Amino acid sequence: MKKSLRASALFLLAAAFVRPVAAQTQLPPVTMPEAGMSDDTTRVRLELQPDSLVAEPVQLDSVRLAWLQAPPEARDLICDRVACFDSDVPHAFNSTVLAHINFFTLRNRNYMQRVLERENLYFPLFEKYLTKYNLPPDLKYLAVVESALIPTAKSRVGATGLWQFMGPTANDLRLRRDEWVDERMDPEKATEAACKHLRYLYGVFHDWELVLAAYNWGAGNIQRVMRKSGKRNFWEMYPYMPKETRNYVPSFTAIMYAMKYAEQHNLHSAELKYQYAQPMDTLQLNGQAFDMMRLSQAVGLDSTAILRFNPELRRPYLPDGYRAYTLQFPADRRALLQSVDRSVLFGYCRPQAALPTPMEPLPPRLEGVEPFPSARQLAASSRRKPAAATADAPTDEPPRTQRKLHNVKRGQTLAELAEWYGVSQTQLRRWNNLPKGRALKPKQQIVVFLPAKNGSVNSASTQNVAVRPTAAPAVAAAPRTPTEMGVKVSKLAVKPTAKPETPEPEETAVAAAPVAAPVERPAAEPRKPTRTTRPVAAAPTRESSADAESVAAPEPTAAVSAVQTQQDAATEYVIRKGDYLTKLARERGLSVEQLVAWNNLKSQVVTPGQKLRLTPPADAEATGNDESEKPAVVAATPKPSSKPGKVLALPLQQRVHVVQPGDTLYNISRRYQGLTVEQLRKLNHLQSDEVKPGQKLIVAS
Repeated sequence: MKKSLRASALFLLAAAFVRPVAAQTQLPPVTMPEAGMSDDTTRVRLELQPDSLVAEPVQLDSVRLAWLQAPPEARDLICDRVACFDSDVPHAFNSTVLAHINFFTLRNRNYMQRVLERENLYFPLFEKYLTKYNLPPDLKYLAVVESALIPTAKSRVGATGLWQFMGPTANDLRLRRDEWVDERMDPEKATEAACKHLRYLYGVFHDWELVLAAYNWGAGNIQRVMRKSGKRNFWEMYPYMPKETRNYVPSFTAIMYAMKYAEQHNLHSAELKYQYAQPMDTLQLNGQAFDMMRLSQAVGLDSTAILRFNPELRRPYLPDGYRAYTLQFPADRRALLQSVDRSVLFGYCRPQAALPTPMEPLPPRLEGVEPFPSARQLAASSRRKPAAATADAPTDEPPRTQRKLHNVKRGQTLAELAEWYGVSQTQLRRWNNLPKGRALKPKQQIVVFLPAKNGSVNSASTQNVAVRPTAAPAVAAAPRTPTEMGVKVSKLAVKPTAKPETPEPEETAVAAAPVAAPVERPAAEPRKPTRTTRPVAAAPTRESSADAESVAAPEPTAAVSAVQTQQDAATEYVIRKGDYLTKLARERGLSVEQLVAWNNLKSQVVTPGQKLRLTPPADAEATGNDESEKPAVVAATPKPSSKPGKVLALPLQQRVHVVQPGDTLYNISRRYQGLTVEQLRKLNHLQSDEVKPGQKLIVAS
């Protein structure tokens, strides 16, 4: 009894150890083929164990899955039909083409039925122009791929029309586009342009599959891929193309197959509304305003019928003065239009927007009751001036601004024009609709608004008429004060000199008048930089000052002269961000060498916050006054300083200009009065007009 118990215990223990090993080494069941099956392969059903480390099978893509799911008989049938296409365009059949065929014939049947409805409307037109340009007739299916035969189709990137032309391509093919008409949506003109473009692409690639890919992606992109990959076939270049272009040629083959074998796939139906081309007549418009919707009503059609026959129209009417346009309408409506006089027809079809709008009726006025005006009446009354104010106001009030056109020269920039006319760059951009960051082109016209002449103001002041000051418009800015420009003003002491002989009283008054009155510059002329000179060492007499006060200008003119006097007396300038010596010298009529000498600079580099002298030192002024008695020469030619160690300033006869980036001989000659390009060449012994930045040119001799 004990021996049997020991034997059973050992047996159970051995079974416990052997069972897991047997579970891991168990083979999968094998299913033998049945006797009636024609397939001689052995099918094995693999079952993964819970503790197995075998990876799961990789999922197949949709294209490969469609190929595997299609019955072999269906694949062979479609392959035979594609191979039987009578066309010059090669058509390959593979899994990608089969996936697109299944999409158009099974999953997206509504799309193909909408295309079949418009097939008879546009295909005769396509075949006409394809035959004219000796192209394969099967290229008519390309318009289905592009736009589904919708003439007003527009893609997300802006391609428009039956053949989906982009703007630059349309310009190359002479398709006109404006606010009223877009010829990319004209079926005839767009089809002829597409034939020209396809003929050009075939002359480049000599392969219709590459032609179709280039039509979608661009000829330059296809040529770049050909150079990089070294391939010359579409299917060899397939991995190097974007997704849209990879699907373009298979879609073309699939749509061609679906439309040729629509009956076999039951795509035709009695419920479809097929469209057919009908004979059309034309009406010539020569600049008259014309409403298409009123013409539709006149010939007994619905309001949008004429727009459907002329899909290139972007608006339902054309304005007065528009270019000649040929309008199409059904030929069976010709009799209705012939029975009406042409002037009567154009009068009836005149757009409502171009007709004079009637005035809004005013509410009745009751005694003791003031009617509440509407918003439109308030706006109209604010625009109209009262009769009394109109009668009192002067009829010949001069404009406060005037418009000037500037022709851009080569090398000129917007900043230079803004500085030249005394306005800001923002104003120039706003007046001319200029985008920020775009350079000016030579011969481009720039509009500048400048203050008008103040002749009427002076006349009013002389007649002692009180003129109420008005706010100036946003035009060319007035000269900035020295404080705004960061310049410190110091009063220079004027040394008294010998009193000249006093002329006659009449001569004194006449001589003093120009000194007191400021010099007016015409508003149309650009503001040129003036030379900052020292005051002339001459003390005015009491008689001359009294006469000058008697002939003084009105207050506005006196204020301008005061600002000019402050600018002339400016002696110190604080460097701001963006300043450099050449700019400062050009604005103040000085030379870079003078600024370097007066400020003891070792180089032409300046930093923000640095202070610069704009006049010679005091010892130089004293030396200049002792050596010369001519104020013009003293102001224009600073004398060298007597202190040792200072760099001597160049005299006026040897002024030197350092060429900046963008400078030309013409621009340099414009900055110095009386200097021409020929004189620059002679002074600097130049053989051509080419100059380089950093080059030094003599601008005075």
